[in-house]
Amino acid sequence: MSYVLQFFIAAIATVTFAILFAAPKKELVFCGVSGGLAWLVYFILYRQSGNVVLGSLVATFVLTILSRILAVARCNPATIYLVSGIFPLVPGAGIYYTAYYLISGMPAKCSAKGLETFEIALAIVFGIIFGFSIPEALFHKRKQ
Repeated sequence: MSYVLQFFIAAIATVTFAILFAAPKKELVFCGVSGGLAWLVYFILYRQSGNVVLGSLVATFVLTILSRILAVARCNPATIYLVSGIFPLVPGAGIYYTAYYLISGMPAKCSAKGLETFEIALAIVFGIIFGFSIPEALFHKRKQ
């Protein structure tokens, strides 16, 4: 699939989640862009490195920075863009397969998939922490 198609599919999914999340209607396009961009960063890094954890970490960091920029530019909380934009990065399939392997009696596959899912979740957490550790003053225009 092309990168443009990946971006638009992730953006549409993010917008639908933002609607469920009750984001303001005037912010839905920006929520979609944030989720689409985060997915695109993840997708490119995953294809280049083959590492889902690294892709998740960097994509979440980029999403957090973008959310903070949009929050300042649009005068809204960063969580509007961050919570809806993180939707494409959440390892839902990993959680599903961990439970599936557990129920199916495949402990080796269950632990391997569970560990990978946990690592992705930690990467998302650390991406947010790293993104919010940047001082707020850097996101505002300097007064002349």
